[in-house]
Amino acid sequence: MLEIKNYSYEYLKNRKVVDSLNLSVSEGDIFAFVGQNGAGKTTTIKSIVGITKPLDGNIILDGIDLEKNPLKYKQKIAYVSDTPNLYEHLTGMQYFNFIADMFELTEKKREERIKKYADMFEMTNVLDNLISSYSHGMKQKIVIIAALLHDPTLYVFDEPFVGLDPKSSVTLKNIFKELSSEGKMIFFSTHVLDVAEKICNKLAIIKDGKIIKTGLMKDVIKDKSLEDVFMELTDE
Repeated sequence: MLEIKNYSYEYLKNRKVVDSLNLSVSEGDIFAFVGQNGAGKTTTIKSIVGITKPLDGNIILDGIDLEKNPLKYKQKIAYVSDTPNLYEHLTGMQYFNFIADMFELTEKKREERIKKYADMFEMTNVLDNLISSYSHGMKQKIVIIAALLHDPTLYVFDEPFVGLDPKSSVTLKNIFKELSSEGKMIFFSTHVLDVAEKICNKLAIIKDGKIIKTGLMKDVIKDKSLEDVFMELTDE
């Protein structure tokens, strides 16, 4: 379980961009984190993955406190940012092997997973090309595949569907469902509310740095659409 307890963050003194946020993500959850631009989604995600240190609060994964044991914590997560920043002087395959080396994957395991996900995202034939030659969408596929290689407990994605073509978006949705069935946790931010409604069992809506609604998707939207609920809550 991922537990975020009383998390706060500020960029300027006494100006909190996220204030006393509490969330929990359980095994098998596909959890949508939605809000308007500037609501605090990316700030929160960067703290969950250990890029930025909270002003207050604790972030705990399967009993491991991020602040007390950051290396052990980060070994259990995968992160895809909202921008696919890569080492563009490497080929796709070299980048995958670099990631696999960091997580000490065996030769057999890396080969199996690279082949599986590269085939699924139709990237196999270009893996020997330099990343600098890839389109934005291809780079997005590369960072997603790299995140899947070491089989972590928690996957954290910031706007993962941006830049993906329709077929790749369907592929990623199916991967999310597969991982969920294996007990993995998927936590992602998105502006694509219909996708969140269809594949997520839980969500949290954040506004001005505070959670204004969270719970099971079916309990939050009831007989409405997520888009309607989101507009009602964020316009209040």
